[in-house]
Amino acid sequence: MKRLRIGVIYGGRSGEHEVSLASAAAIFAHLDRERYEPVPIRIERDGHWVLPDRPPMLESPAATIEQGKDERRRITRSTREVHLLAHPGDETMLLIQRDPGPNTSAEDTNPAMVSTLALDIIFPIVHGPYGEDGTLQGLLELSNIPYVGAGVVASAAGMDKAVMKELFTASGLPIVKHEVISRRAFREDATGVLSELSTRMTFPLFVKPANLGSSVGISQAVDRSTLAKALDLAAEFDRKIVIEEAVHPCREIECGVIGNEQPHASVPGEIVPAGDFYDYEAKYLNARSKLIIPAALTTKQKTEIASLAVAAFQAIDGAGMARVDFLVSTNTGKVFINEINTHPGFTTISMFSKLWAASGMTYPVMLDRLVELALQRHTDNQERRTTPW
Repeated sequence: MKRLRIGVIYGGRSGEHEVSLASAAAIFAHLDRERYEPVPIRIERDGHWVLPDRPPMLESPAATIEQGKDERRRITRSTREVHLLAHPGDETMLLIQRDPGPNTSAEDTNPAMVSTLALDIIFPIVHGPYGEDGTLQGLLELSNIPYVGAGVVASAAGMDKAVMKELFTASGLPIVKHEVISRRAFREDATGVLSELSTRMTFPLFVKPANLGSSVGISQAVDRSTLAKALDLAAEFDRKIVIEEAVHPCREIECGVIGNEQPHASVPGEIVPAGDFYDYEAKYLNARSKLIIPAALTTKQKTEIASLAVAAFQAIDGAGMARVDFLVSTNTGKVFINEINTHPGFTTISMFSKLWAASGMTYPVMLDRLVELALQRHTDNQERRTTPW
């Protein structure tokens, strides 16, 4: 059987760039070379697409993230640019090989050679804005190439926590009390915003950028003073800010979902963060955070969480994969959906792959299944009529 040439797009210009490198490294390490010919396609922090000499190496996520930080301090431009052709055709990518020469900067060079690169399928693993939020998916739709994961609408809704919560509410799914404010509103009238939030909501609160993942920009507020600092931080990452009432005390439970029209849920797992909550450091840098799989839950709770995970996936019109995060009140046992992540982390310590491993699906088999679902969805989309007659 002909090997599928699969382009793995990673990196990106969001705060989750380093996490994407770690996810991509794990994917390259586990793709079956007898079935796939993987091609690394890296989006630099400035948005340029390049064909690197080699994919990121599989190390610990913490080591990959530290390496990414070091690269940020010494940015260099690759001489091999790639551009996705935004129209259907046999040629997927335009490759421009630049030759800067000994005394010329890369920015001043002219294309030395132009060629094309054909791909059978794309595996986008760009976390955060400009990759996970429907923008990249829209470009792939224009190219009419199969791609792994959610489509434009689900990607956008899964990225925007404010829109996501509206869809969950419309579907009757349990979520915590929350408010949404704009960065502009906060900066123009910080005193008024703080007064309204302090009156309408009960501390402690969690403050989040609406469009970001990996717990970047999230902080906890226990009073008006810390709320102001939390809003300032979140405003650095997005123009829209979500404020949620904390479920305290609670357990953090996560559940994986794989499928298209008939999705299935994994066994649930529990996060025991090293700090007060599962922030960026606790996820990727602090080895003291624990993942307990399967989570110690009653049969009723496991059934409820699996059902809600699938319902959340369907509420945003998900496809391919997702990880659904839950908060379970320690006092009452009540289950709340925290959020859905359509591009869950694929690092070697990420919960998504561990959940499916515990459910009987190894990492390579999981990748095979995601590719199958992408091809299936693409085939279904080709039945769409493009003329009115």
